[in-house]
Amino acid sequence: MPIKLNDLRFSVPWNLFLLTIGSIIYIIGMNGIVMHHNFIPGGLYGMSLFVYYKTGLLSPGSWYLIMNLPLFVLGWIYISRRFMLYTFYAVIVIFFASEFISVNFGITNQTYAAIAGGFVCGAGSGIILRSIGSAGGLDIIAVILFRHFNIGVGKTYLGFNILLFSMVLAQYSADIFIASIILTFVTTNALNYFLTLSNQRKIVYIISDKSAEITQDIIDRLHLGATKIQAKGAYTNQDKEIVMTITNNLQLKRLEESVFKIDAEALFIVENSYNVIGSNFNKRKIY
Repeated sequence: MPIKLNDLRFSVPWNLFLLTIGSIIYIIGMNGIVMHHNFIPGGLYGMSLFVYYKTGLLSPGSWYLIMNLPLFVLGWIYISRRFMLYTFYAVIVIFFASEFISVNFGITNQTYAAIAGGFVCGAGSGIILRSIGSAGGLDIIAVILFRHFNIGVGKTYLGFNILLFSMVLAQYSADIFIASIILTFVTTNALNYFLTLSNQRKIVYIISDKSAEITQDIIDRLHLGATKIQAKGAYTNQDKEIVMTITNNLQLKRLEESVFKIDAEALFIVENSYNVIGSNFNKRKIY
């Protein structure tokens, strides 16, 4: 019996694979670029680097592991054991990878290094977050605060990073501070890109007098689902049907050609959606 993609997403081997690859890529970015320029990224690993730079004791990976220990206890109590077991695995991989991966990309320009380091670290973080675990650190705090106090994940990261970069500004040169901000900005955008990769969908609204024919073609030929929404024209005051369907980038052009072949006067509206949960699409990510 073939394995469904939704079932694969929740399988142990697949999640361990994502956590392993993502963690290694993240550390390659850290050890290969970020640390060679003394940048401070956002998040708890950034705090680990800050402590390491200032004290010279242990290693960034060791500090990251130590800082995560109390968070593991909180996550075990307030989130779920499955989430924390996956997260613990990721933190252990990050620790060992940080200890044994030694690489230098040889990027000397500070701005280039911030951009490249942000992209590599963001790619690793995005792959990790495609699993049903996390890399620990702020991810644990953010989930707890959101679940129990309805504090947005973005606000948690923003508050922590404001505190962290305030210390960076007080202790380091303006060049390092600005480069670290660029690094964190690129990391966030790369993370979002890799997190939504292959999950992005297009929501299409079609307004046409031939909605019945278009709907039938969407179902029979394109094998997509469709929903009819009752509406009324503001100018004509006439009843209309809006056809809504969800597709991906690959099928979008076929859908467009199909609609305008049936009705050249149709109104074709496309919106981006970074994730669709339910029905035949993705299952909800449960911690």
